[in-house]
Amino acid sequence: MKVVGGFFRDIIKNKVLLLMVLPGALWFLFFSYMPMFGTIIAFKQYRFSRDGFWASIVNSKWVGWDNFKFLFSTDDAYIITRNTLLYNVAFIIIGLILSVLMAVVLSEIANKRLAKVYQTGMFLPYFLSWVIVGYFAFSFLSSERGLLNQVFQSLGWESMQWYNDPKVWPYILILVYLWKAVGYNSVVYLAAIMGIDKSLYEAAMIDGASKFQQIRNITIPLLTPIITIMTLLAVGKIFYADFGLFYQVPRDSGTLYSVTNVIDTYVYRGLKTTGEIGMSTAAGLYQSVVGFVLVMTSNYIVRKFDKDSALF
Repeated sequence: MKVVGGFFRDIIKNKVLLLMVLPGALWFLFFSYMPMFGTIIAFKQYRFSRDGFWASIVNSKWVGWDNFKFLFSTDDAYIITRNTLLYNVAFIIIGLILSVLMAVVLSEIANKRLAKVYQTGMFLPYFLSWVIVGYFAFSFLSSERGLLNQVFQSLGWESMQWYNDPKVWPYILILVYLWKAVGYNSVVYLAAIMGIDKSLYEAAMIDGASKFQQIRNITIPLLTPIITIMTLLAVGKIFYADFGLFYQVPRDSGTLYSVTNVIDTYVYRGLKTTGEIGMSTAAGLYQSVVGFVLVMTSNYIVRKFDKDSALF
C-alpha cells in the first residue's frame, strides 16, 4: 500500500511535467506500440473482410516467410538495398558535417538578430512537403522550360534530359536532401553550443587561442556526445528511406529506377500493383529489426570507447 501511495504522490507532485509529456506518450502508444500487434500480418496472406480488421487477421492464410521472399527473390533486391544503404550513409556523414558546421557558424555571428534571420531561412525548407520540393526541382530540371536548361542554352550549351540521365541523380538527391534537412538538424547542435560555459572561451582567449582553435579544442569536443547520440539514432533508420524524396523529386521516372529505387518505393509500387498488404508489413518489420540490431551494435561499440556518449 505504501508503494501504491508513493506512486500516486509522485504523479500528483509531477503532474505538470507529466501533462507536458502526455501528447508525446500518446503518440508513441497509438502509432508505435499498438501497431506492433499487427506485425503478424507479415506472416499472413492478409485479406480484408467485412467482419473487421482483427477478424481479417485471424481468418487470413498463414504463409510464413513468403512475404519476406518478395524482397529478396527478385533482381531488384540488390539495387534497392544498395541504394537505401549508400544514400543513408551519405545523408548521415555529409548531413552531420554540414549541420555541425552551420551550427558553429550561426553561433559565431555577433549580430543575434541577423543570426535569427539566417536560421529561419535555413529552417524553413524542412516544413515544405516533398510534393512542393519536387515541383521546385522540376522548375530547375525540366527539359523544356527548366531554369538550368535555359542557362545552358544562353551559354550555347546543349540542353540536358535530366529525368532520363541516371548518372546525375545521386548528386541531385543528396543535394536536395541536404537543402531540406540540414537547417533543421543544425538546431540541435546550435542548442548544445549555446549551453557551453562561456568562461571556457574566455579562458582560451586569454591564453591566445584563435577562433579556429577555440572551435577545435572546445566546441567540437563538447559536441561529441550529442553528435554520437544523433548518429546512433540515424543508424537505426539506415534501412529506411524518405519516400517523398525518392518518389516525388524524380517524378517516378522509370529510367531512373536504377539510382532512385529504394526499399520504400519498391514496396509501394509492389503494393500498388499486387495489393499484398502482408508484403509491405514484412518490409516494415524487416527494416525495424535490422535498425534495432544496428542501434544495439553501434551503441555497444560506443560504450567500449566512451560510456558517457552511448545511448544506454
